[in-house]
Amino acid sequence: MELAIETKQLTKQYNSQPEDMFAIQGISLEVPRGQLFGLIGPDGAGKTTTIRILSTAMKPSSGYAKIGGFDVDSQPEDARLLIGYMPQAFSLYPDLNVIENLGFIADIQGVSGSRKKERIGELLAFSRLDRFQERRSEHLSGGMRKKLALACALIHEPRVLLLDEPTTGVDPVSRRELWQIISEVLLLGVSVLVSTPYMDEAERCHKVGILNEGQILTMGSPKELTAQLPYQMMEIVARPRRITRQVINATDGILAWRPVGDRIRMAVEEPGKVEKKLRSAFKKTTGEIRILRQAKPIMDDVFIHLVESSGAENEV
Repeated sequence: MELAIETKQLTKQYNSQPEDMFAIQGISLEVPRGQLFGLIGPDGAGKTTTIRILSTAMKPSSGYAKIGGFDVDSQPEDARLLIGYMPQAFSLYPDLNVIENLGFIADIQGVSGSRKKERIGELLAFSRLDRFQERRSEHLSGGMRKKLALACALIHEPRVLLLDEPTTGVDPVSRRELWQIISEVLLLGVSVLVSTPYMDEAERCHKVGILNEGQILTMGSPKELTAQLPYQMMEIVARPRRITRQVINATDGILAWRPVGDRIRMAVEEPGKVEKKLRSAFKKTTGEIRILRQAKPIMDDVFIHLVESSGAENEV
């Protein structure tokens, strides 16, 4: 198996941190060629630190990271030739238009001659920015800025693409378009590591690592991780909400619950028994059940379970 990305016990501690605190600690992962790997976690989990080390922008405190077999610390120039890096913050030139930004980054990356012109044309079409090529980047929408940054990261045809929260702060349409572009990049055989705080985006990945407080809590495919939940999920839509909460809190067999939009998701051991108890309890109130059913586990459920379990262990 050819590995595009490999890390072993990767650790980073900033000088401003106490001796027993780390931005990331013991991160070990493997991303095969052509795979989409998701680094999932909340703000402050260590996602950006990990990606900056992989991009050669930052040195690790210990452990190692390799891109295409090249150590990012001891062989950074070789590793950079393989990497396309899109940072979280927009880092292109606001006074240059779309095509000028692409041309400038192409020059920096050593793409020249006829290939430069050809590549820019390909990426304008690929990113759906061909109609906006004369627009200065400072006047682009948030979604178009993200697409321009992604196009610039791809200008030199990298083998590994590092994306730090590429969809944060964009509208739903632009978010969908960005994921369509990422899917097309994968078809070209490019390996992609993407960080995101959005658990629904984890469902798109071949494999994910859930990161919290600088450590990987678990790793696997979304299907594997949801199958490992030690309980089953149910959802209920009922009115009024006050009575619904009272009934749920008084019902045995419900391990945990949380509101999600107009419904409440419940972690239960035996869905059949819980359903009977809830329906029986509601008959004794003025409340009304509109939906009550078993639900498919999702990555949100996995993340909440892991974080709560980790927090409980730390308290012991």
